[in-house]
Amino acid sequence: MTENVGPIDASVNPRYSGIATFARLPRLEDVPRADIAVVGIPFDSGVSYRPGTRFGPSHVRESSRLLRPYNPAQDVSPFAIAQVVDAGDIPVNPFNITEAVDEVERAAKALGEQVRQIVTIGGDHTVALPLLRAVAAKHGPVAVLHFDAHLDTWDTYFGAPITHGTPFRRASEEGLIDLTASCHVGTRGPLYSKQDLLDDERLGFSIVSSEYIEEHGVEAGIERILQRVGDRPLYLSIDIDVLDPAHAPGTGTPEAGGLTSRELLRILRALSGRNIVGADVVEVSPAYDHAQMTGIAASHVVYELVTLLAAQNAR
Repeated sequence: MTENVGPIDASVNPRYSGIATFARLPRLEDVPRADIAVVGIPFDSGVSYRPGTRFGPSHVRESSRLLRPYNPAQDVSPFAIAQVVDAGDIPVNPFNITEAVDEVERAAKALGEQVRQIVTIGGDHTVALPLLRAVAAKHGPVAVLHFDAHLDTWDTYFGAPITHGTPFRRASEEGLIDLTASCHVGTRGPLYSKQDLLDDERLGFSIVSSEYIEEHGVEAGIERILQRVGDRPLYLSIDIDVLDPAHAPGTGTPEAGGLTSRELLRILRALSGRNIVGADVVEVSPAYDHAQMTGIAASHVVYELVTLLAAQNAR
């Protein structure tokens, strides 16, 4: 078996030099085969408040330069046990949301034929809908574990059915989601009315809110999450605004009272052994970031996801 190609050696080439692929990994076209691909979607035409997440993929890549090959928290060297690559960006139409969504779905399906799993860097949360379409076409309805300050199960904005606030409503209506095993984590803040919660439950989601984790602790939250998702094929969708603005200021719709980066990473690591079929990390908006705080948090989230997938593939 061909040895995996890992990141550029930082003892030979300084971390601040060279092309900023994720974690300084090889590009897809530079290796004969790949298991896991990190891909960007620079798209933010679905945002309802502050724009700028189209620059998220490049910002997260720049912020990932300090990542190293061994993950001690999971006791895994992900790049040694799996061929992980940076597949570049999916180019999409910034002026037509419907066309952009179709482009993402087609590209994700094509990339999914080359690799086992894809970890996507957004972009706004609109992209979760076409990514779920691609995953469900391969695996059937999946359990969705959605980390976010917001529900993202609203119906429309200004009459538009596909925006960054509606992807999981559309996904539920299209039969892409396992209605018995999906869950929001870290939700908080004001809603339009209590009807939002009733609609959300009908669409197939339970909730482990930020307030629940504050009151009962991370371990209690993990227990509820694991009981909910079970052993179903699992898709992880992580809006960086699940983190408190103190940890992730660079996002379009910040809400006070969120998770810490340490809490989020702990929850992700607890998913070891689950059947994860794909993931995204979205809503990083560099213009509102400070000292790469949000980019660094997002890059570490992607790193933990890649580690989970690499360990899963090695079993």
